Amino acid sequence: MAIVYKIDVLSELKRKGYSSYVLMNKDKMGENYIGQRQIQQIRNGEIVSNAVLNKLCKLLNCQPGDILEFVEEE
Repeated sequence: MAIVYKIDVLSELKRKGYSSYVLMNKDKMGENYIGQRQIQQIRNGEIVSNAVLNKLCKLLNCQPGDILEFVEEE
């Protein structure tokens, strides 16, 4: 059993104007969107924390099920 990304999250973020550089820098309110470590986790296919998943959903305007899926391992 595994939870995996259904979409290429970083490509979708980039398509919406959120490059890795933008994600790692502070926004207008002074909060980091997503750190370098979390971006690397996404690149490696590792599932990120709930806090990061919340940020991804907000940035992509979607639900967690649009990003992740459960895949039965054989």
